[in-house]
Amino acid sequence: MDRRPARRTAGPGLLAVLLGAVGIGPLLTYGLSATSDLVIADLGISAAQFGLLATACFACAAVGNAALGRLADRHSDRVLMTAVFVLAGLALALAAVPGGYWLLLAATGLSGVAQSFPNGVTNRILLQRVPAGQRIGWTGIKQSGVQASQLVASLAFPALAVWIGWRGASLLGAVLAGVLLLLTLRALSAVPPLALDAGRAGPSVTPAPATGTTPTRPPGGPVPYREQHFIIAALTAFGFLNGLGVQATNVYLPLFAVRELGFSLVLGGAAAAAAGAIGVAARVGWGRVMSRGTAAPVLLLALALLALAGAGVFFAAGATGMAGFLWLAVALHGASALGVSVVLMAALLRSVPATSMASASGIVSAGMFAGFTLGPLVMGAFIGATGGFQGGWVAVAATYLACAVLAAFLMARRKRKP
Repeated sequence: MDRRPARRTAGPGLLAVLLGAVGIGPLLTYGLSATSDLVIADLGISAAQFGLLATACFACAAVGNAALGRLADRHSDRVLMTAVFVLAGLALALAAVPGGYWLLLAATGLSGVAQSFPNGVTNRILLQRVPAGQRIGWTGIKQSGVQASQLVASLAFPALAVWIGWRGASLLGAVLAGVLLLLTLRALSAVPPLALDAGRAGPSVTPAPATGTTPTRPPGGPVPYREQHFIIAALTAFGFLNGLGVQATNVYLPLFAVRELGFSLVLGGAAAAAAGAIGVAARVGWGRVMSRGTAAPVLLLALALLALAGAGVFFAAGATGMAGFLWLAVALHGASALGVSVVLMAALLRSVPATSMASASGIVSAGMFAGFTLGPLVMGAFIGATGGFQGGWVAVAATYLACAVLAAFLMARRKRKP
């Protein structure tokens, strides 16, 4: 009699830890952003120096994604997921130590290294452990982990800072990372790769189609090698441009609300939390749209145009001082620019096999993080030079306009292909 435990299907437990893996790395940066006015005053630093914290984080993430992607292809899901949560937990714990600005800078850099693996390993888990019909929809949910992190950090860090300080809030984040690691190891043990069950496939396993492709290959059959490279390069470029605008906005949004519109620290954090909440819904929603077969360039063009409108409304909020414009801009930002990641990752799932998914995801993620790196620097430079945010919003609008041009080119190229 076979006494082996029955294979569990990929369910909410696995999806929750995928979301947690994507969201734990950015938690420190979003938490610092939500309490930026307090952090700046406590450390006696300038707005540009504060922006350098995010820059260090995203620069380390960009280098890590670019340099470690191929290495990630050769390591197990368990090893990579452990690395994600351990590195993120160490970064949050280090930020809780009262060692001054340079120690905090090191902590944010470490949190960036923690963001070197999540997209690649979670995409590979989707290809190898989740039935094909669920993958694109799950991509939208797990990619919303970043905005879920923004939502949680933007609400929790200001509230906790009133009680135990921003360093105490960071320490609680480290505890959260440890709990998520334990849940992740349990979930991975419970849901092994589909290929392990290929000889005794049951209702939980998606069988290979008649063409001979395996459950871990991209839907619709293999994409030619050269076309894969073009797709990866185009997605990387779009991710870079969009990422620049995203983090120029995200990092300084609470500070903009406090300084330019007179919001309190908690209300400024609530503005960032609203963007995160809308971003969660947007990523889930755009993931569902992608799962119905919508072409990635079509969605990327729509998102770029919405993000461009959002940058314009941010400019209007600063020019008029009207809070209503700020909330509209937050909604547009959350619904558009924050939703791009799921489209990029879903496009990879359609085009790249599991054997090179970690490295391909790493390259695209490196592009995004390179944009994330420059965004805070650009906005911080404009604030330092002019004392205001208006020049920064113009620069953000320019990046989204470039995104729209690139997406239009990809649409035209797709129509020309036989």
